[in-house]
Amino acid sequence: MLGRLYLVVTPRPGWTEAYTLDRTERALAGGVEVVQLRAKDWEARPTLSLGEKMKALAERYGVPFILNDRPDLAALLEADGVHLGQGDLTPREARRFFQGLVGRSTHAPGQAMKALEEGADYLSVGPVWETPTKPGRQATGLGYVRWAAENLEERPWFAIGGIDLESLDQVLEAGARRVVVVRAILDAPDPEGAARAFRRRLDALG
Repeated sequence: MLGRLYLVVTPRPGWTEAYTLDRTERALAGGVEVVQLRAKDWEARPTLSLGEKMKALAERYGVPFILNDRPDLAALLEADGVHLGQGDLTPREARRFFQGLVGRSTHAPGQAMKALEEGADYLSVGPVWETPTKPGRQATGLGYVRWAAENLEERPWFAIGGIDLESLDQVLEAGARRVVVVRAILDAPDPEGAARAFRRRLDALG
C-alpha cells in the first residue's frame, strides 16, 4: 500500500508551477514512493491546478498521490489519499465524502491511538526535530519514535520532522522503517540523487 520513502511537496515562495513539478519528478525518478502536495493557505483553484499535474506525475511513476488537509479537493482530484493534521477533520469525518487512504499527523501516543480508533490508514509520528515546515511545533524527539516502534506493530507509520541523510540513522535505530522527507529532498541541489540515497539506506533494512 505505502512504501518507505514519502515526500511532502511544499511549494516555496517564488517557485513556478513548472519548477515545482520538475523537482517533484526528479525526486520520483530517484525512488520516492509516496508524494503529497501540501499547499497550505492556498485557495481551491490553484490547489486543484497543481494537484492535477502532480497526480499525473505520480501515476506515471506508479506511486500514490496524497493531498494535504482537504478531503473535498482530494475527492475532486480522485487522489489516492488525504493527509489530515490535528486541527483538520477527523478520519471518520473525512470518510463521509472521501473514500481513499486517510493519514493523520500525530505528536503524542494518545493522538496516535485516537487516530487509529477513528479509522486512519497510516500515521505520521513527530516532528522528531523542530523544522521550519512546522513553525512553532515543539519537537517530540526520538522517544515518540521508539514508542511507535514498540506499540503500533504492523500499523503503517512514518517518522517525520527534520529528517535528513545525517539524522536518518538515528531515526532508523529508534525503530522507524518509513520516513517522511521535505527539505532534504525537495531543496537538495540534486533531488534525484538525494532520493536515491534515502532509498539505499531504507532498502538496506530488508
